[in-house]
Amino acid sequence: MKTYKLPKDKFPNFINFLSNKGNLYGPVKQKDQHSFEQVNEYSEMDFNYQRTILGIKKFLTPPRYITQKFDSESVEDIFPQSETNIVLGIHPCDIHAVKILDKLFLDNIKDPYYESRRNNLILVGHSCLPDKNCICQSTGTDIVEDGFDLFLTELENHYLVWVGSSKGLYLIASAENLFSEDITKEDIAEYIRWQKSRSEMFETSIPFKYMPDIIHLNYDSDVWDEFGDKCLSCGVCSLVCPTCNCFNVEDKIVMSADKGVRERMLDSCTLPGYSLVAGGHDFRPNRTQRIKLYYTHKLKEYIGKWGQPACVGCGRCVSYCPVDINVVTISQALFSDVYEEMVCDNNE
Repeated sequence: MKTYKLPKDKFPNFINFLSNKGNLYGPVKQKDQHSFEQVNEYSEMDFNYQRTILGIKKFLTPPRYITQKFDSESVEDIFPQSETNIVLGIHPCDIHAVKILDKLFLDNIKDPYYESRRNNLILVGHSCLPDKNCICQSTGTDIVEDGFDLFLTELENHYLVWVGSSKGLYLIASAENLFSEDITKEDIAEYIRWQKSRSEMFETSIPFKYMPDIIHLNYDSDVWDEFGDKCLSCGVCSLVCPTCNCFNVEDKIVMSADKGVRERMLDSCTLPGYSLVAGGHDFRPNRTQRIKLYYTHKLKEYIGKWGQPACVGCGRCVSYCPVDINVVTISQALFSDVYEEMVCDNNE
């Protein structure tokens, strides 16, 4: 992996350069929230943020899109337009989320709609500082070594720019007047001090490696009922989660015209009717069962299959759930339940 140096006074020029290479998106502040929006200039963006409302998922699996058009005689696949989208300012946790989505949609059976969008997407990461809702250190996603095209670490007077792909190297080569390979020992020492200082800022820690066993042994705990009673089944957790990928497919038919479209839209296993099948049977009719499914998948089954949780510690569920149901409160409640039982057993 090659590393370059970009002086801060040349950063606006770099953004102008990127805007000429494709559709450029960056973090834009709207009231008290940030979101990735299309931009053209440096002044439109705010890099001093912890999380956007939605992650990069919206560029890869949009909330709703048409996959096919059909009539009585033919079916036509509708693929995304072949245009380059560049997303600038992505934090390490969101890059790890894209790596998880890549495994799900590209490893075994390739999803052609995802693949088309992924091939046309350039990811330019940006360093960040955590707030109290960030738990990416616990998930091991606070640092990223691959999965991006370029990654910028902001230091006092310059950026260290890590190259992660041939696309990224092409961008560097195309704007070589902006970058330097003159990285000194002082630069390295400053980077190490910055990383050490950042690692000490994390306030919340969860031992995720124990969660598969804790959930398995505590599967019938009353904790699930407590959270099920609170849950609103609004689906916000799935909407903002950068790794949630459940979707539904719906045919919309114009009967009089004998034609229609097939749409694909994001869905959530926490929503009523998600597990409803033909004949009217619902495998998970109550909120407790759906909450248990959601967090069992996130914190147990995915670890068992892939060796990591389906959580990248971005803190969106912590920030946006209106009734305080998230990976932190679920994990803490399950640990507390087991610990209290152990204490009672030892005292008897």
